[in-house]
Amino acid sequence: MNKSLIVKILVALVLTAGLVMLSGVWTKPDQAPEVTYKNIDGTQLTTSGLKGKMVLVNFWATSCVTCVAEMPKIVDTFKKFENRGYKTVAVAMSYDRADYVLNFVKTRGIPFNVALDVDGQIAKKFGDIKITPTNILIDEQGNIIKRWVGAPDFEDLSQLLDKRLPKLK
Repeated sequence: MNKSLIVKILVALVLTAGLVMLSGVWTKPDQAPEVTYKNIDGTQLTTSGLKGKMVLVNFWATSCVTCVAEMPKIVDTFKKFENRGYKTVAVAMSYDRADYVLNFVKTRGIPFNVALDVDGQIAKKFGDIKITPTNILIDEQGNIIKRWVGAPDFEDLSQLLDKRLPKLK
């Protein structure tokens, strides 16, 4: 092969790689939007305040059969990984009545943050979520790394968390 042909091939490869990058085939992960979660206990959390933790944001409603059915598994996952830097924020949809949410949390002993999205702005900022449940896993840098519409595959979630979270000593 002559040098001229090798140079042409290399130039073509470099140009192709540049076009691929510009076309979005190689993209950065989506950043979680900056939101303020207003918890039912009166406390607040923010996206930036949760950096350094793996976080599952669970959009749910008390009227959603699948949401109610998945909640024990979300609780179990939280309890299994909370001491390794894992957080869960359950975001009740704007149409869910606050008294129903409070009753649900109290009667089921939900151990993690539960926020009311009274004006729907949290769901809107996460991509205008309308379907419940929708679960979004955010890494320590604030990147969205997994999104489930419907109940998550809890085995997949556990394996992912076990691989990504620091091991206990």
